[in-house]
Amino acid sequence: MTETLTDLRSPDWTPELGATPAVALLFHGFGSTERDLAGLAPALGLRLPWASLRAPIELPHGGAAWFQILTPGDPDPEPLAAATDAVWAWVDANLAAETRVVPLGFSQGGLMASQLLRTRPERVLAPVILGGFVQRTEQSGDATLRATRPAAFWGRGSEDRVITAAAVERTGTFLPAHTDLVERVYPGLAHAISAEELGDVRAFLTAQVGADAVASR
Repeated sequence: MTETLTDLRSPDWTPELGATPAVALLFHGFGSTERDLAGLAPALGLRLPWASLRAPIELPHGGAAWFQILTPGDPDPEPLAAATDAVWAWVDANLAAETRVVPLGFSQGGLMASQLLRTRPERVLAPVILGGFVQRTEQSGDATLRATRPAAFWGRGSEDRVITAAAVERTGTFLPAHTDLVERVYPGLAHAISAEELGDVRAFLTAQVGADAVASR
């Protein structure tokens, strides 16, 4: 998969922003579109230039997916690798080599955020995984992560019944061993994103990316 993905960019995006120190990349979940997480940018007060990417697999009712769901919580590694390669192809085509990416994703998109971290950890800053999980197979950057333990955020609802217990357990083992993890579990929250969670993400991005990453409240 080598085609450049469709995207929606922040209103202030200009070609020069491709060379900015950091750019946020937003990843939607299964069946949604690039317009979904774009709504998080104002909710977070995001000041970084951002691009919301559309997943490569078109679904019958107008949405898209990063991979098909065959075994919930345990995606086939090959299509997931193809989707990851497509994201990196977009990055290589649109951003300067020194620009770091701040990936933020929900559900399947959360898995994509973790995939960027696990495949090119030197390129990724402050990944945010919301209602997502990590895949089971070893990735090319995992050894680097074990040595460097970069900061990562993982938020999920206590009542999330979409992500399987096995996937949550796997993620709860992997992330603390490979990252300096900020983990939050939100009581009563299902497979969704809450205002409290967004507040925690704001604090995380401010701490890890800088005071200019998000607007102050």
